[in-house]
Amino acid sequence: MLMKSNEIAQVGVIAAVYAACTLIALLFLGSLAWGPVQFRVSEALCVLALFTPAAVPGLTLGCAIANIANIAFSGTGMLGLLDVVFGSLATCAGAAFTWKMRERPAVALAGPVIANALIVPAYLPILLQATGFYTIPFTSISLDGAWPFMYLFGLVATGVGEAVIMYVLGYPLGKSLARTPYFKASSPFAHARESVR
Repeated sequence: MLMKSNEIAQVGVIAAVYAACTLIALLFLGSLAWGPVQFRVSEALCVLALFTPAAVPGLTLGCAIANIANIAFSGTGMLGLLDVVFGSLATCAGAAFTWKMRERPAVALAGPVIANALIVPAYLPILLQATGFYTIPFTSISLDGAWPFMYLFGLVATGVGEAVIMYVLGYPLGKSLARTPYFKASSPFAHARESVR
């Protein structure tokens, strides 16, 4: 299926905004945007998948761009490609779930939470060691041979961080966007209210 020119433009704008927000978060929040406990503020933009299917490739591309740029900033070298591939995959899966479940916004926003909580902790210990972490954060447990513990820690920490972003920032952002003329026609929030009646 070919995309129309306005959809391609949407993909480009969403990718640029996501990448810019992620890199700004890196500058001001440091490891909170990429570290063991993540509050990647730009993930709130996943709510755009409630309004347009162009958000799925747009968010994925934006995540890949931001993660490629982070390779230079963090010094992870080729290991940073794990984040480019699998971090972008998590964003893609979460955004696709959000688009698919858009008629139920509160449920739809769980997609990015679940995708990031399951995928990111699988490779995060490798990246942490590459950037100078040698123990599970906030513990004295060594990362050497502690992958199952690190995965469980990451599952909880990444899941909680993503849930805070999606429901404290993303959900209100989505409701605000739904009131604007540009997004009003495609707003799932009106449908959600009608289905409750």
